[in-house]
Amino acid sequence: MRKEAKPDISQKLRKNRRNLDLLDQKLLTLLNRRLRIGLEIGKIKKEIGKKIYDAEREKGILDRLKRKNKGPLKEGDLRRIFATIMQVSRKSQIRL
Repeated sequence: MRKEAKPDISQKLRKNRRNLDLLDQKLLTLLNRRLRIGLEIGKIKKEIGKKIYDAEREKGILDRLKRKNKGPLKEGDLRRIFATIMQVSRKSQIRL
């Protein structure tokens, strides 16, 4: 049989979930803004004949983010998240 959560705990859970929902919406907005800028960069790269993938640039981004990360996000997780974001951006630029 399931125990009923104390009202104050349930209220804290709902409040924290609402906060996460708001953060998710902000993240979505920022990710779309980032991709729009990435698409503009992709157009410029194509115009000047530059390759879409720039390993040195991506490494620099990841290194900078690693230095700025104050946690609790672990370095490996940070790298996976941003590597995925950059991969999506590259794929979108290639489709231009």
